Amino acid sequence: MSTAPASLDEIRRIAKEWRAGDTGAGAEARARQATLTKPPGSLGRLEQIAEWLSVWQGRHPPRLDRPRVVVFAGNHGVAARGVSAYPATVTKQMVANFIAGGAAVNQLCKAADADLRVYEMSLDEPTADFTLEPAMSDGECARAIAYGMMAVEPGLDLLCLGEMGIANTTSAAALCLALFGGKASDWTGPGTGVLGPALAAKIAAVEAGVARHRGAMTDPFETLRHVGGRELAAIVGAVIAARLARTPVLLDGFASTAAAAVLFAADKVALDHCLVAHLSAEPGHRRLLSAIGQAPLLDLGMRLGEASGAALAIPLLKAAVACHAGMATFAEAGVSGKSG
Repeated sequence: MSTAPASLDEIRRIAKEWRAGDTGAGAEARARQATLTKPPGSLGRLEQIAEWLSVWQGRHPPRLDRPRVVVFAGNHGVAARGVSAYPATVTKQMVANFIAGGAAVNQLCKAADADLRVYEMSLDEPTADFTLEPAMSDGECARAIAYGMMAVEPGLDLLCLGEMGIANTTSAAALCLALFGGKASDWTGPGTGVLGPALAAKIAAVEAGVARHRGAMTDPFETLRHVGGRELAAIVGAVIAARLARTPVLLDGFASTAAAAVLFAADKVALDHCLVAHLSAEPGHRRLLSAIGQAPLLDLGMRLGEASGAALAIPLLKAAVACHAGMATFAEAGVSGKSG
């Protein structure tokens, strides 16, 4: 990770520099939709996706020649409390599996013809156990955000964001509880498959962490610092940088959406350039999507993480682009338009 000086105050300043979407490109997309050989609105969300891509790519027609899938990997100190069905060593082992091409996301990226990048985040140095102390210092959190920002390169048509990290659904649940209220049990699910006493311990860890730091979590970035993780902070950074670069974003599942929700809690327009790829089977995800006003593109009962749902949704976006750019207009096809 970069050792360049950074602070959360710097991140707060950068996060206020939101670029607006290109409304002109969006208007061009809407105008073309009205001329295509189909009843108005008959392609449903595919039409909305084509317009959204135009707005946030800043061009019409939109393109999806260069989608990138990014997986950030980090370890959590709270994992020592037995909140996962797997040991923390699995994070590093799965990173090796990604690099070797053996994970689900590798196959999904091949199928979608998408570039995959994996970023390790100090895997030998987990964050602190947030039930006892803040997960990260100000500098650690800011550097993790800055590291995520560097993953956004010029020329990308789409950025898909995912994560890997044992205990990150515990951290995500704590973020959601602190940001949106409710009870720890509202946000805390089985994650890797914990049930019974293990799930009760996970819920207790979420509740204890948020209760311990409640007074210190004075804004969403402090909330991220106190109960988040490095890979979740990196997702925050990538979402910020994508907005500045006018690159549309697909968020993966519960943990990725919880990370991005930090920005939504700071500014309600912060995620306008983001869509959520799928509804995770993790029960807190549905509640979270309601809180941030997002509707998932897919609902397949998945809860793997590692950007698998986001990668799977890329062909859906490609289909939207293909229909929008490739369909004939009524005039070109010699087809009569709507009567009256």
